[in-house]
Amino acid sequence: MSPGARPAVAVVDDASLIREAIGPLMPGLDVVAAVATVEELVRRSPAVDVVVLDLHLANLEQQPDVRQGIAAIRTLTRRGYRVCVYSQEERRFVLAACVAAGASGVVSKALPRARAEELFLEVAAGGTVVPQQVVGILEVLVRRDCITLLSERQRQILHGRARGLSYAQVARELFVSESTLRGYWYDLTRSLSDSLRGLTPGEIEHALGLAPGDLLEFWADGTTDEAEATVPADPATRKDWWRIGRSR
Repeated sequence: MSPGARPAVAVVDDASLIREAIGPLMPGLDVVAAVATVEELVRRSPAVDVVVLDLHLANLEQQPDVRQGIAAIRTLTRRGYRVCVYSQEERRFVLAACVAAGASGVVSKALPRARAEELFLEVAAGGTVVPQQVVGILEVLVRRDCITLLSERQRQILHGRARGLSYAQVARELFVSESTLRGYWYDLTRSLSDSLRGLTPGEIEHALGLAPGDLLEFWADGTTDEAEATVPADPATRKDWWRIGRSR
């Protein structure tokens, strides 16, 4: 993306209103493709800076076999796309699983339009957007030495942000400028996201005090595209492949 240019964006969402509205409502984005399924996006293969992806795309009556959730993220990232999840999902382990599967950002549909656009732009520019729920998980993993690569200053920044402090508040505590701290946070979130992708569910369960197997329903497991695509056609025989994109 050249300096000053609007980032090229693809939108994957099964709600036609979202597909049609993001371009007009977010003028900082150049929406070059807006489709209902990951399969359609892969077929078109547009060159974009970021894919804005809804987590649950399957209409069990009209399009029961479309990829969604972790399978959708993996399919897109394996094809070189940067993915920003855009969802109403709030369960922290599901959001963390999205980052573990390769998503560069997770943005809530509950955010104001202007803030969501700002975060999409950040991901399109190469940044990493980690929601507060996942920041809390990462802070626990760092504190319990499941992630050990951080400096003391980075740990202090992460701790402040996990407590819900703003950039300005953390900057005052650490006696640095807010712009400097934002730079630290940019590098820190990218490093933490990379580390999260390298952890197993067992390691995370142990660090967080969860029961063995608690994360297996959500966590990325390295399955291939072919395995992800093998979904029973009959909804009565289909199991939990779609659940990661749906609230219980």
